[in-house]
Amino acid sequence: MSAEKKRLIVEIAGDYMKTVAIIQTRMGSSRLSGKVMKDLYGKTVLQHVIERVQQAKCIDEIVIATTIHEQDDVIAAEAVKCGVKFYRGSENDVLERYYLAATEHNADIVVRITSDCPLIDPIIVNEVIHYYKANKQYDIVTNAGNDLKQRTYPRGLDVEVFSYQALENAYRKAEETYQREHVTPYIYENSLKIYYYKNNEDYSSFRWTLDTKDDFILIKEIYRHLYKGTHDFYLFDILRLLKQFPSLSKINEHIEQKNYK
Repeated sequence: MSAEKKRLIVEIAGDYMKTVAIIQTRMGSSRLSGKVMKDLYGKTVLQHVIERVQQAKCIDEIVIATTIHEQDDVIAAEAVKCGVKFYRGSENDVLERYYLAATEHNADIVVRITSDCPLIDPIIVNEVIHYYKANKQYDIVTNAGNDLKQRTYPRGLDVEVFSYQALENAYRKAEETYQREHVTPYIYENSLKIYYYKNNEDYSSFRWTLDTKDDFILIKEIYRHLYKGTHDFYLFDILRLLKQFPSLSKINEHIEQKNYK
């Protein structure tokens, strides 16, 4: 029996849970405007993110969640070019945009990824999804989260997995501005069922996200060394590179991460 037939049987039986990765993005950025459409070795940053997330076999569908502003037309067009779906909604109420994107695309399990992570690791994405599915008592499983003491992965490999019900509950109940401007604060602040997925070694001091010009310089250097037209380099490949060239990590070590409050 083919894998597709097995999946259809499971779906008919009512056990199938559609897993949707929603990548939030917009052209506006207080630190680095238009960052997701910057050219990175012949492709946009967003296309690289999409291609890496597409390698995560546990994901059924990818949706780009952007805004209704005209400046974000290019993002919708890029989603179409890359063969993924998109949803357009509120710029400031990101929680609403995320919730409506999940609703429109019939998500049961939501995988939250941001577009400023062109080094996102599909292996880790799969691992976090697997853990969430195997341990359904948790409202959210994450390798990031709001408790920095729990972080062990480099910033820029962030993934959060939660149910559509948890997202809907946050959408219905979140009232604070920062809870609407971001997707998951309400969940972290109102749930005791949080699991922080950790690596055996702590690599949280590394910053591989794209938020400033110096971040982009570092990411371009990593791509220069490792990207040969195929996304076949992941966490430990990048760590080996930075061990070989320790000066690279100094490029953006002075950058402070923005707090959502």
